[in-house]
Amino acid sequence: MFVPAKMFFTKGVGRHKDYLQSFELALRDAGIEKCNIVTVSSIYPPGCKRISREEGLKLLQAGGITFCVMARNATNEPNRLIASSIGVAQPADATQYGYLSEHHPYGETDERAGDYAEDLAATMLATTLGIEFDSGTAWDEREKIFKMSGKIVRTFNVTQSAEGDKNGLWTTVIAAAVLFPPDDLKLVTNGGEATATK
Repeated sequence: MFVPAKMFFTKGVGRHKDYLQSFELALRDAGIEKCNIVTVSSIYPPGCKRISREEGLKLLQAGGITFCVMARNATNEPNRLIASSIGVAQPADATQYGYLSEHHPYGETDERAGDYAEDLAATMLATTLGIEFDSGTAWDEREKIFKMSGKIVRTFNVTQSAEGDKNGLWTTVIAAAVLFPPDDLKLVTNGGEATATK
């Protein structure tokens, strides 16, 4: 087990007659096609540093086991609008964990899908931190309440949308948060079992 130390966000879209190939092309567009991807659930690790996409892509190794939170959606219906979004909510206290959320809707614009994903992540964090709010109020209002509480420092989203190919090719969209272990983490084998140590 390890706690990720760095993270970057990326997104992509791919189109092809085959579903799997459209996913591969979306991964290529996002720059993470050479990775053996392991999807994980949605905790923003305490103290994890956000790095740029460019910096993160340089750290990837071909064939490497790569952990990420991924939202993914696909369609072969002409002109159908699809989106994939990762919402992020970070606590003011960097020693506490935050939340990442995945949202993969049909018929939603970038802005609407992104707002929903961001709202979802912020709401999960707010309930963890004990911030009182009315879940029936609009996201804009809750966002103000969350940030005014002083307990949530930042929310944002990374969203990719696309319309289904007019000729019926598979169209796939992805959004991902890619996680890296600490620089000094090494894998050692003990009787054939790999154990992470620092």
